[in-house]
Amino acid sequence: MNARLKKVTRSDVAKEAGTSVAVVSYVINNGPRPVAEATRQRVLAAIKKTGYRPNNIAKALVSGSTHAYGLILPDISNPFLSSVAHALQLEAFKHGQVLLPGDSGDNRIREKELINNLLNRQIDGLLYTSVDRHPYIDLIQASGTPCVMLDWVYADSNVSAIRVNERIAAFKVTQHLTEHGYRDIAIICGPLSMLNTQDRLSGWRDALEQANLAIKTEWIFSTDYTRLGGYEATLRMLKGKLPQALFASNELQAFGCLRALAEHKIKVPADIALVCFNATQQSLYNVPSLTAVRQPVDQMAQTAINILRTWNGRAQECEFEFELQIGESCGCQPER
Repeated sequence: MNARLKKVTRSDVAKEAGTSVAVVSYVINNGPRPVAEATRQRVLAAIKKTGYRPNNIAKALVSGSTHAYGLILPDISNPFLSSVAHALQLEAFKHGQVLLPGDSGDNRIREKELINNLLNRQIDGLLYTSVDRHPYIDLIQASGTPCVMLDWVYADSNVSAIRVNERIAAFKVTQHLTEHGYRDIAIICGPLSMLNTQDRLSGWRDALEQANLAIKTEWIFSTDYTRLGGYEATLRMLKGKLPQALFASNELQAFGCLRALAEHKIKVPADIALVCFNATQQSLYNVPSLTAVRQPVDQMAQTAINILRTWNGRAQECEFEFELQIGESCGCQPER
């Protein structure tokens, strides 16, 4: 078994450079006292030779900044949430910050553990989307850590948030179906306890009501926001009358739906039209390409990071316009 390597210290650097530990500290911290250029170069050469790494935790205690933001998502393997994490990471890095991601796995207990872990690391800010009803906002606010929610928040929560109005977006994508003559429109939604499920389900209902169409509870299929969830919900749907169109509440559900339909020789859009929520590039290059709600992820990431960078303690809620991406799955000629 290899012996544990000895950690290089500032004393080792000082010995290699032929100077004092204090002078090494002045070079690393750019002050507070000036150091002759020749001495400075000797110290830098010694740092490189010894492989010394400054203690950033100690520096953070002095500067008040760890140059790190935390990120908590319910499922980072979800393509849409992965695209959000990627955009946030790129934007944070532009401003000298690193992003520390955490995946709660749609588990409220793990979510709380991640929050406490990140807060204990003295992060400069937290980007957060909750499993359901944001039960830990008070915990975050009590820590004094700047926080931006990446989804819906209660109006009186006094927390910054960036979001697309998911109810209106769900209304628009369902309205696209009604305006093209579809009358029997089912929905595959997420768990009914989740706020975004309620918004998307309400938008679907709003569009049917506007078109004077019946809302059939037997055509509401609640399941997980996963491929398997979409697949199993579609199998349940196929036990009854086939609707003319289907709204899947996220992209993964839509992919699972396509698999189940293909296994039963049901063609999209010839036999049933399909639309979904939260498109990524996978929707564009799928066969058929999916008609879907697309959120302006890059713009949202820029705004979220800017709120943290310029934090003034006042809550800001920023709502963004969504795009209706027209693909082949609804029967339209796709946009190029």
